[in-house]
Amino acid sequence: MDATPVGALLLCRADPETVRPLAHLLREGMLLVPAGEEWSVLVPEGRPWRETPSGPAGHPGPAGHPALSGIPEPAEPVDRVVAGWAAALAVASTWPVVALWWDDTRAGCVLASGFRRPVGYVWLADGTPAGEDEAMTTFAARLDLDPVLDVQALQALTRPDPHADGPARLRTLLGLLTRTGVELRPGLEPGRSTEALREAAQALPGAGQIEWAGWRDAVRVELDAVESSGLGPWMLGPRARTVATAQVLVGAPLALWGAFRRSDGWTAAGALLLTQGVLGLAYNEVRDRAAPGRG
Repeated sequence: MDATPVGALLLCRADPETVRPLAHLLREGMLLVPAGEEWSVLVPEGRPWRETPSGPAGHPGPAGHPALSGIPEPAEPVDRVVAGWAAALAVASTWPVVALWWDDTRAGCVLASGFRRPVGYVWLADGTPAGEDEAMTTFAARLDLDPVLDVQALQALTRPDPHADGPARLRTLLGLLTRTGVELRPGLEPGRSTEALREAAQALPGAGQIEWAGWRDAVRVELDAVESSGLGPWMLGPRARTVATAQVLVGAPLALWGAFRRSDGWTAAGALLLTQGVLGLAYNEVRDRAAPGRG
């Protein structure tokens, strides 16, 4: 177990079979577990925040890489990684994603929904609020929580509480999310290490492994999911082509920006958008050629 627990959970408002094809495109080993009737949870293996950008801690990078100076580069912050993953999943789907994360200095949450700007909140390790109060109002509105009672409960998380540390704040937030149908299984609690979370997830019924098997297999999985889900007709036509083109135009520079910043999370967000756009355009082309009257 880590000396200082670092971990994250990605709550997706969709069933596991709907989440699975998109999760493959994040290129991160994850466990996918049901989390209620309308929710699933992704438990990542945490490679970006457990390794340096050049490889496992202590291993030198390729020629010319700063790691050759003998000074190891820090692993990527967990909050930046999961924010990119949450944004990637949300912009490529019709369901929201709530990312929970924690390390030895802070804890926080990020809500991503479609192309809207993600909203998040942060607490220090001792539970001291360090975010904008307005974020909780937006959080409640996007998840269709009660605008009075639930907002009041969320706003309580923005006030000092000497008896609640950072992970305890996240557990309180999870308690409120049960009103939307979230049901996390035992062992998947904020504050545990990445290893402990994965060990608990592996023992749960319905847990499935997400592994990156290359772009060809990922696209095939995505196409199979489209065909089996009945969503094919929604990916056809001028409007669908416009959306797909926009995904390509946004995804390409975002992936390059993430690579330049060495941010696995935002690189994945750009790559997923780019893949979704290319897939949409290809799907339209294939279906057009297969349509009656086309030779």
